[in-house]
Amino acid sequence: MRDLYIRRMALLEPLPRESYLNALPVVKHLAKDGIDFHKQVTFFVGENGSGKSTLIEALAISQGFNPEGGTKNFRFSTENSHSELHDYLRVVRGAMYPRDGFFLRAESFYNVASNIDQMDREPGLGGPVIGSYGGVSLHKQSHGESFLALAENRFGGRGLYILDEPEAALSPRGIIRLMQRMDELLSLDSQFIISTHSPMLLAFPGAEVYQIRAEGIESVRFQDTDHYRTSVRFLQNPESAVEEILGRDK
Repeated sequence: MRDLYIRRMALLEPLPRESYLNALPVVKHLAKDGIDFHKQVTFFVGENGSGKSTLIEALAISQGFNPEGGTKNFRFSTENSHSELHDYLRVVRGAMYPRDGFFLRAESFYNVASNIDQMDREPGLGGPVIGSYGGVSLHKQSHGESFLALAENRFGGRGLYILDEPEAALSPRGIIRLMQRMDELLSLDSQFIISTHSPMLLAFPGAEVYQIRAEGIESVRFQDTDHYRTSVRFLQNPESAVEEILGRDK
């Protein structure tokens, strides 16, 4: 890939002093240093409340995606719950422009599937929209199957794919299939920006991993993330780990 579609993001101007977003670690870092993108795959990992999903959402909206997910052609809205962060975001793009793109929000993918079905019930000049997603209504598949149908059929390459916690829909084998599809799409000049809690996804070869903590954001090896270390400790001795968690190890 000659260049990345997204190279950097930072705050264009300070948020209003009263905004709750100022308390998020990721927003504090944006205001101070910004975030640079160096790889075709970038992960953001952090505890709940660190702001990684808020950041992913703001980036997607700044690039013209629907706040609830989908392509740039989706314009449905079931609830106006997104933050104003995108209004203050300065995004530096690369020289190339993506021909494809998708914003996945695990929590609202049901609404995307409903919108596709609705569009296909309405008269139009083109073929059924669902044809680009494998030909079977996403509502007639499990959550995981429908997301894999999206990744394996709708994601076509030369694209910017912004994914918010995709592992929420997937089994371990599903995560492996997603990683395989990502690898195929990288050879087709694609860029992925993903927020995740999955240690499996974080191990994707050559990815950059930004760990979000209260004290800031740091680029780390996936083996040094809290998520990976916690998972390894648990799986090495699950019985002992559960006893400790439940306070029964005394």
